[in-house]
Amino acid sequence: MDEGRAYIETGILEQYVTGQLTAEERYEVEAMAAKDPEVKQEIASIELTLEKYAMAGARQPRELLRDEILNKILSKPLEVNTESIKPAHEAAIVPLQTKAYETKIKRLYIALIACAVLLIISIAALFSTREKLGNAKNEIIALNLDREKFATEASYLKESNSDLQKIDEITSSPDWKTVKLAGTKMDPKAKMTVYWHPGGQHVMVDNSKMQLPINDQQHQYQLWALVNGKPVDLGVFDVKADSAHILLKMKEIAGAQAFAVTLEKRGGSVGPTMDQMIVMGAVGI
Repeated sequence: MDEGRAYIETGILEQYVTGQLTAEERYEVEAMAAKDPEVKQEIASIELTLEKYAMAGARQPRELLRDEILNKILSKPLEVNTESIKPAHEAAIVPLQTKAYETKIKRLYIALIACAVLLIISIAALFSTREKLGNAKNEIIALNLDREKFATEASYLKESNSDLQKIDEITSSPDWKTVKLAGTKMDPKAKMTVYWHPGGQHVMVDNSKMQLPINDQQHQYQLWALVNGKPVDLGVFDVKADSAHILLKMKEIAGAQAFAVTLEKRGGSVGPTMDQMIVMGAVGI
């Protein structure tokens, strides 16, 4: 940056034009203006700007008042003491060039408006984006829930279909025995079906054909096989209306004359509680 431009940007020229400087400071400014044309042009530009501002706020005097002032001036000769007027410096005519200054102000004004508009647009975009992100998040959560639900249902249908195919194979195979267990005095309407494969020793309970009262959290049903007059534990199970499995795999047994179910404490018992026997069925020959 040159010396003249740096001097202009100090703000001293505005103080000079508005009469705020001391005599010594004014002399310094005038010396700088005489040396640097850019400083001189800036002074003229500031004076023109102030003149325009003053003219914009000026008021036209009334016709009568204007005439009175002119008559008083013209009726009295003007006395001027030329000796008391000693100019501090020789007046210089400075060309008035304000186009560059006005262009600078106009550009700053346009830039300010553009910044304000950009700020408003950015705020609006921010709120819009935030709202869209919230909606997208809710949609993702809903989609995940639907996906999990679909996966669960698909898994249930797959397992159910597999169990149905297995039941069809069991009931059509001569190697499997279907044992129907009927209700006792404890619950005459109770019933269930047991599939038993003597050769493979497999025992399966058909949950779809099970009609037993739903047990509570302190009790479970326990399946027994009657082997040569002695009960053999085949495991415990719960009755669930929404069970994901149709076939329940129980403990294996090689030989049995009958099957029975009792209601026992959770985890099962070493021996059956006879007064809690709910269903029983003999194995057909």
